[in-house]
Amino acid sequence: MEFVEHNLCDYSRSRLKVGGNSTSLLSPYLHFGELSVRKVFQSARMKQILWRREQNSQGEESVTLFLKAVGLREYSRYLTFNFPFTHERPLLSNLKYFPWNADVNRFKAWRQGRTGYPLVDAGMRELWATGWIHNRIRVIVSSFAVKFLLLPWRWGMKYFWHTLLDADLECDILGWQYISGSLPDGHELERLDSPQIQGSKFDPEGEYVRQWLPELARMPTEWIHHPWDAPHTVLKAAGVELGLNYPKPIIDIDIAREHLREAIFKMWEMEAAAKAATSDGMNEEVFDNSIGIETSTIPKVILKENSSCPTYSSNDQRVPSFQNGNNGSLHRKRAKCVEEERLPADKPNNHNKQAGTSRGEEDLCSTAESSASKRQSISRMSFSVPRSCSLSDGRPMQECELSDMKQSWQEKIDLEQTSSKNGN
Repeated sequence: MEFVEHNLCDYSRSRLKVGGNSTSLLSPYLHFGELSVRKVFQSARMKQILWRREQNSQGEESVTLFLKAVGLREYSRYLTFNFPFTHERPLLSNLKYFPWNADVNRFKAWRQGRTGYPLVDAGMRELWATGWIHNRIRVIVSSFAVKFLLLPWRWGMKYFWHTLLDADLECDILGWQYISGSLPDGHELERLDSPQIQGSKFDPEGEYVRQWLPELARMPTEWIHHPWDAPHTVLKAAGVELGLNYPKPIIDIDIAREHLREAIFKMWEMEAAAKAATSDGMNEEVFDNSIGIETSTIPKVILKENSSCPTYSSNDQRVPSFQNGNNGSLHRKRAKCVEEERLPADKPNNHNKQAGTSRGEEDLCSTAESSASKRQSISRMSFSVPRSCSLSDGRPMQECELSDMKQSWQEKIDLEQTSSKNGN
């Protein structure tokens, strides 16, 4: 690759320059599968090993920083795979109370590059013209939209998705959640970076701004990133008329910082009120991020009305034991099983007919029995039978000895084995 051979060694020094080809420009090729991430990693690592032998510290540092950027790309896939709702909901639940300002006019001014902040406007115009912007510019313009204008981060994420050539959903989600403070390891929500300071740091000569904002091409470097502070004579000499050929700042930095602080306070108040309304304030609220997702209805099992022995839901998943043998409702549920046990052994045809009749009788047994009967096994054999039982009409049965019960179960097993052999 040309980048690895010629530009990777200077990556640590040139990566922060927002103008020119200071980065690898490999993201579109990685996104569309024209280049393998494994090949990029292997090529960079081979260079790093070579430069380490040559004691080229700058080359080693450049490879480390470049592979860190590649690792963040894979980290975005890890987050999206484990938290698939992150394209529409913040990862931190408290952000759901943040009072976003859904101002369409401000969003339009931001995307068209008419905010009045030269570095932000230059980045948005480059994005519209070329479909690509430097990673540092992406951070600056997205932070401005979220922190200065309080626009919903989903709006910016969708706009990036429609305009970027390397529009990668996972990276797009990671970037906007990182900027909006929605990630535990992301930007602090209260952090607000001045575009003026960012411009003097990453575009000190103003070349990037002059390239994409021709109306500011004649502005002196001293005022290029904050023309609103320039004297009137300087603006007149540069041919700049604020509010006419270049807009005034859409919002003052101090006012934006105050609005952000108020929004954060309101977010915490709304979260505290929500917790107090749902609990005593001592328990932590569990936020279900799946709220609002359409799901199909879960089918319910409805028993037939003509069932002779109704099923009681309180005992549906309960195995009878000697301790609950005096429960009348449980006896009525299992009366059919007791009657089958008392059938004479010389009527195998009737027994087979009752054992595999209709689906209605399958509903008479518990959930554990009905699931086991599909494997052609008698689930009632796994239950322990109570000593005292009653018939379906309420007449009490004589108490049986444990040895007699074991003998009757053994007879029943022999009978079923004989019936299965005759069926085969």
